[in-house]
Amino acid sequence: MQNLYRFENEAGAKLIAGVDEAGRGSLFGPMVVGAAILPVGLYLPRLNDSKKLSPKVRAALYEEIVAQAVAFSAVEVSVEEIDAVNIYQATLLGMRRAVESLSVTPELVMVDAMPLKLEKILTRSIVRGDTLSAEIAAASIVAKVTRDRLMEKFAEKFPAYGLEKNKGYGTRAHMAAIKSFGFTDLHRRSFEPVKSMVAGSD
Repeated sequence: MQNLYRFENEAGAKLIAGVDEAGRGSLFGPMVVGAAILPVGLYLPRLNDSKKLSPKVRAALYEEIVAQAVAFSAVEVSVEEIDAVNIYQATLLGMRRAVESLSVTPELVMVDAMPLKLEKILTRSIVRGDTLSAEIAAASIVAKVTRDRLMEKFAEKFPAYGLEKNKGYGTRAHMAAIKSFGFTDLHRRSFEPVKSMVAGSD
């Protein structure tokens, strides 16, 4: 657990925000970017990269994080925005938006891998940051839980695509459903196979 605070301890700042996304590689729906500022000294024993946690543990940690965080946010980057500017630029857009949505301005922002630049706020990009930084791990959980709950709601509206299970990613069953039923308004047109299907219909 101590290793998760190495970068935070090195920074020497009190208000450090972690930022991470969920749904970047999904074929369906918005991407969600989370940001979190944890209190100095907060100990969450099971905190880790959200992808390495079970849904039950993620949900429990989410509740702890939102209850104890100095500030947190979860913002959506729409399908339209992703298709308009590409997923890389959309990720940077969402990360800026997540930081701006925090109720407290951080002294430092730590980001998982992306080279985020912000005016008047120091940033640090950390490769595999969601496994190395407590703040980024917390942000990844906020993003992942928020997006998974969103996908479960979309699953009720679009039951043919199995969104409650695949969360919009290109599983074999999801790809088969797209071939059988076509794509929806919430499938990303800049992602395959939808991109080719759109081109073929022109």
